[in-house]
Amino acid sequence: MAGATAAPADAELTVVVLAPTDPMTRGQLRRMADLARDEGYRVRWEEARGGPTAPFATIGGLSGLLRRADRVVMGDPFSRYVQLLLTITRARDLVVVDDGTATMEFVAQLARGERLVRWHRKGGRPGPRDLLFAPVSSSARRRLTPSARRRVEVFSSMPVHETPDGVTVTANDFSWTRARFGPPRITKGADMVGTSLVETGVVDGDSYLEAVRTLAKAHGTTRYFAHRRESTEKLHRLAKETGLEIVRPDLPLELIARRGPIGRTILSFPSTVVHTLPLALAGTGVRVAVCDIDPTWLTENASPRAQGFLSGVTGTARDVHRLTSVSLA
Repeated sequence: MAGATAAPADAELTVVVLAPTDPMTRGQLRRMADLARDEGYRVRWEEARGGPTAPFATIGGLSGLLRRADRVVMGDPFSRYVQLLLTITRARDLVVVDDGTATMEFVAQLARGERLVRWHRKGGRPGPRDLLFAPVSSSARRRLTPSARRRVEVFSSMPVHETPDGVTVTANDFSWTRARFGPPRITKGADMVGTSLVETGVVDGDSYLEAVRTLAKAHGTTRYFAHRRESTEKLHRLAKETGLEIVRPDLPLELIARRGPIGRTILSFPSTVVHTLPLALAGTGVRVAVCDIDPTWLTENASPRAQGFLSGVTGTARDVHRLTSVSLA
């Protein structure tokens, strides 16, 4: 979340990182914070989840900045932390910057006036924490609704089909990424991009492992770029049973791919990268291929909307090659 305190020409941007506890995500954010500093921005690293008193210290430390800001930019409107901080700001300009699949759901929920719930949790009953936080979430949703006093913009590479009245949608075409990095060296083989669908309880672990093994064998894949939220145990098993080299990127994959080397073909399951990588790698000749999630891979606890949402992620992707879902033995 960041605040600008003056007109755009004289804007002084402060980037605030609400540090997570996950080591891989922290590592990527550290590298991204360095890039932001290299671009001339001030960065505040907040240990927002560093203990029972950390939220109070973070909120107290940011209150003044948020109240003074004319513009607030946020990266995850589903975050309870972000929603809580939104109740403090008086900014007339709110911008959601997110290239994740959740952006599609956020805009649709905002257009329909629904409560903000991540897609893989939708369909279940609200838990005690959800009910306790409901007033804050409702307040955040109201603040993210445009009015005569507040402008709301969504900046994303994801397709947006249900645009709420008054919300401005600006496409991220990854021009900065292409200008800043690359072009990459292209290898002859294929790389695969991992997903955290097992960790979020959407896809069965054994089915996922078999799908990865089958795809890797069919396409001559040698490297597997792990999602930052994939568990160490799952990755060890993947390496042992498929022979793939597991790569844990220290930067977002779009930047890693632009820096290279990268395979001539990139295989993926439905995820953000089927939308972002074709933009980041435009003009390089790299082909992005996506494999749909077979309904039989879903767990019993998967959201009723899971299959439709994942199919929508794939179906709305442009400049990708669609693979038929693999048949598992």
